[in-house]
Amino acid sequence: MSNPGDSDDTPIASIQQLADHIAAGCKPAAEFRIGTEHEKFGFRRTDLAPPPYEPGGIRDVLTGLLEYGGEPILDHGQPIGIKLPGGASVSLEPAGQLELSGAPLLTLHDTRDEFDVHLRQVHAVAQSLGLGFSPLGFHPQATREDMPWMPKGRYAIMRRYMPLVGTRGLDMMTRTCTVQVNLDYASETEMRRKLRVSLALQPLATALFANSPFTEGRPNGLLSARANVWLDTDKRRSGIPAVMFEDGYGFERHAQWLIDEVPMYFVHRDGGYIDVAGRSFRDFMEGRIPELAGTIATVGDFADHLTTAFTDVRLKRFLEMRGADAGTPEMMLAQSALWVGLLYDDAALAAAESLVAGVTHAEILALRAAVPRLGLAAPFRHGILRDIAADVVAIAAGGLRARDRQDALSQDERVYLDPVSAIADGAPSQAERWLERYRMVWNGSVRDILDESAI
Repeated sequence: MSNPGDSDDTPIASIQQLADHIAAGCKPAAEFRIGTEHEKFGFRRTDLAPPPYEPGGIRDVLTGLLEYGGEPILDHGQPIGIKLPGGASVSLEPAGQLELSGAPLLTLHDTRDEFDVHLRQVHAVAQSLGLGFSPLGFHPQATREDMPWMPKGRYAIMRRYMPLVGTRGLDMMTRTCTVQVNLDYASETEMRRKLRVSLALQPLATALFANSPFTEGRPNGLLSARANVWLDTDKRRSGIPAVMFEDGYGFERHAQWLIDEVPMYFVHRDGGYIDVAGRSFRDFMEGRIPELAGTIATVGDFADHLTTAFTDVRLKRFLEMRGADAGTPEMMLAQSALWVGLLYDDAALAAAESLVAGVTHAEILALRAAVPRLGLAAPFRHGILRDIAADVVAIAAGGLRARDRQDALSQDERVYLDPVSAIADGAPSQAERWLERYRMVWNGSVRDILDESAI
């Protein structure tokens, strides 16, 4: 989620103005970039418990990371993140999950280097504090009540509101970690093509990157508990909305959906948050919310509202792929490689479109519901999801080969697909490997998973 920052105070005058705000993200292919975001759970080395904000916890982690550079991001004087040079930032999810929002980078080689620097810094700071950080999709041991809360104003609003609209919203906030990649589009037409292909294939990504088979110290019968949580978090703002497959869908229709169908959480004014959770953004625009009497809706308010739609692929001034569990650094880099290969080459995008041609919205929703439990064995068309996995990865490899971005060792970006290629070809997923260790090595305990998965 975004941090407090600069805002556009231009009053909203029309829906077209909001559509234009999103459309401003269009750029020529030569300017396309890759932005990877990834989260990880903190834990105390002594007892494996989630660390508090303070003392001896997440605030001290931020203080330690600031020694490497950057500017603190504050919420009522409390550090809640770091602005880094080049457009990256470090931020906190509600229970102190530490997130790197990566800079917009030219190649996956640059993303690898960014990963290496960030993880090395986090490891050093955490070690000095007796902490570790582990990228898993769902916390394998802690109960919801065990998880701390960070001092971010918007999270207090969401904490109150989430139980009113779903049964798993607080779990989403406190016990999940994800990896996502943010990618560009050149036009409204290209945005629509990329969005629909990505939505159709997002359940496949969930299955390939599944990494959360434990809940509160026991196997949960799932491969991705994180994805299962999203099935009942807040259906009005998450999932795979039908609107995205409507004829005529584009920037204006998306803006209309956001202001009419996605309830608000808050309005940010004077360094604080006004709780209007559940109210209509259109009512805000038209002055019909008593709590906001005299407050003019601005483009900056709409930009904030954009960040509160949690669809599996989120449209902002770029596209966010949101279907994967956090995992090993190699797997998180592979997630970026998969989508860059599929979406940043014209031939690969056309091949991916052909592969999912004719798949209905209802079929995608059914697949999304089955994947958390069944992974690549989820029913798909006349077979199972695994039947197309190798083809999708091969298309992505072709797209990366066509990009031909080489590193100092003359390797192109296909090298980053190796871990997910193995899973598509039949190797166990991350979740399946953890379950095997639970049965064969850990003697029915999950206590070792945080140490073994720590960066």
